[in-house]
Amino acid sequence: MTAPTERPTDRQEQHVPLLIVGGGIGGLATALAVARTGHPVHLIEQAPEFTEIGAGLQIGANATRVMRRLGILDAVEHVAVHPERAVMRDATTGDKLTTLTLGSTYRHRYGVPYLVMHRSDLLQILLDACAAEPLITLENNRTVTDVELAADSVKLVCTDGQAYRADVAIGADGLRSRLRRLFADDEPVCSGYVAYRGTMPIEDVATDVEANDVVLWIGPRMHLMQYPVRAGALYNQVAVFHSESFDSGHKEWGTPEELDAMYARTVEPVRLSAASVSRARHWPLYDREPLDSYVQGRVALLGDAAHPMLQVLGQGACQALEDAVCLADQLTAYPEDVEKALASYEQARLPRTTQCQRVARPWAEIWHLTDPVAISLRNRIFRTRAADDYSDVDWLYAELPTWSAATRSPLSGGSS
Repeated sequence: MTAPTERPTDRQEQHVPLLIVGGGIGGLATALAVARTGHPVHLIEQAPEFTEIGAGLQIGANATRVMRRLGILDAVEHVAVHPERAVMRDATTGDKLTTLTLGSTYRHRYGVPYLVMHRSDLLQILLDACAAEPLITLENNRTVTDVELAADSVKLVCTDGQAYRADVAIGADGLRSRLRRLFADDEPVCSGYVAYRGTMPIEDVATDVEANDVVLWIGPRMHLMQYPVRAGALYNQVAVFHSESFDSGHKEWGTPEELDAMYARTVEPVRLSAASVSRARHWPLYDREPLDSYVQGRVALLGDAAHPMLQVLGQGACQALEDAVCLADQLTAYPEDVEKALASYEQARLPRTTQCQRVARPWAEIWHLTDPVAISLRNRIFRTRAADDYSDVDWLYAELPTWSAATRSPLSGGSS
């Protein structure tokens, strides 16, 4: 995925009003949201092309509202899948534990649909929208090495010596964010879990596909997630497990042999699915401890740079999208006071994203229980809930209150 690139003719310091570091979903969404308010944006990305790692992506109502606000929801729905249900099953017995209705009942409750899609499809839609926006300039092959804060600006220097002087700098540079070092001397926290991910043509799937459902199989220290993407042409599968080699301190851990051993105790559909997932690459799963602040001077963090979380809530990209529109609205609400705009952004976003980070860890533990008594109790509780009981997810998907008294919430149903 490439985009028009504009570069200065020399290595002199270049002034930009707003600089975004990182060209993933969060960075591109922020560029689009800010530009749509009339402010110029310059975005730099370290990779030679704009790409997304991974395959499937779940988009809850909180994120589809943002897409509607940005004017990209129609394009997204064209390539996405509208699942009717999310189904949770026991990976060791095959029993259905619970269901959450995601079709018309969900849309009636929250006003927008629940979608599943390929990550690269969303990135391309955002990239195309940014490339068509005259207030956005995009650059690749730019890796930030140094950041210097000044009273009314930020200086960022790249590996090739190119320097930028920005009125505002936004760190959307992911889990291992360079800009995060201004806020904390921390490192990503490895969960000991690893994910094998991939898609395949839906006609090649070795097991029965449950219509367009999102299917989650849970078991001791493992889970398997499955759903169709790319308008139903591909089937996305993610096989996750905890590595005993990691616990033992081995340098090589999370191997395909461990994957097979962990899934050998599951029912046949789960074993066959795990066996069909690509072994070419695997991803250790990380998060970080929540920050007390992700605004300092003229620098703000968003997305995984600010609040990386375990994937069990399906909220990593969704929260980055929320960040994007909130930041744009605060810059609009306080056009003459950048510090106040960033402080208001942090005030609106920090409690919610911290909650997502903190809820994800125990929710993962519930999925991965090993004690038979605890498993039996968990399964009994899951079986008692109704498919249209949204009480446990309203906090994620319902419309949020206004970001601040100064601006109407972008998640209140408006469209661009």
